Amino acid sequence: MMRPTLALLAAVLLVAGCRDTTSPRDTNPPSAPRGVTTVTGDGVAYLHWLANPEGDVVAYRVYDSACLDGDGCPYYPVGMTEGTSFTVSGLTNGVTRYFAVAAVDRAGNESRLSKDEVFDTPRPEGFGRAISNYLTTPASSGYDFSSGVVRAWDDAATDIFYGHSVDGSGVVHAQIFVPDFQTDIQDAGYATSLDAVDYAPTTGWSPSGTVEAIPGHCYVVWTRDNHYAKLRVISTGSGQVVFDWAYQVDTGNRELQAKPVRPEGQTRRSIVWLPV
Repeated sequence: MMRPTLALLAAVLLVAGCRDTTSPRDTNPPSAPRGVTTVTGDGVAYLHWLANPEGDVVAYRVYDSACLDGDGCPYYPVGMTEGTSFTVSGLTNGVTRYFAVAAVDRAGNESRLSKDEVFDTPRPEGFGRAISNYLTTPASSGYDFSSGVVRAWDDAATDIFYGHSVDGSGVVHAQIFVPDFQTDIQDAGYATSLDAVDYAPTTGWSPSGTVEAIPGHCYVVWTRDNHYAKLRVISTGSGQVVFDWAYQVDTGNRELQAKPVRPEGQTRRSIVWLPV
């Protein structure tokens, strides 16, 4: 978390509390910050915004609330920084919080709160999780995001499982599967961090219920009980896949879209090995 230096705060307060005998005191507040965005974390929210155009802005104060400004919920200050980013920590996973930022100038004038409708719902995450190849070690080849537990590939609570196979032509298949027609998965592409995927899409799910496991690629999973999860593959092999993951405990968040009930119910999918 970035915090202002004591010297900065002392200077702001000193200037704000003193009157200049040779010129009128500056009482014009800066403009409200723009472009406020958040990135979801585990018990934290990472805020970023654009720098103010005024040359005398020396700090930014960050606020949070239980609901949007104007809906009857007050915004409370949670910290201050000299930069244009801030980490709000100590948040409860699965509980949505709303954020705003104000700019402070050398005279101690504070702007109005930013007008961007910014909110975030922290969620648990994990790193370096490994599950096995279901063809060789079925009891530890599946993963249950809701409990963060490795399970058997055919366990009723398993959300994804891993398979590695070499076909008769010598082609290697390393894949991540979802077990039933009420669970979906899609490849979100290459990224250097799990945080590159900050929301779940509404379309683009794999019709076969499987994706190629590619190191560096991120994937989004829509579970049978209407939760979203994501993972980023670190490495693959004949024995296991290693990945980072995050799971949204708030049902239906972010799109707030209900999980459709399909005619297939929870019938298991067939195992499909993807063509090269």
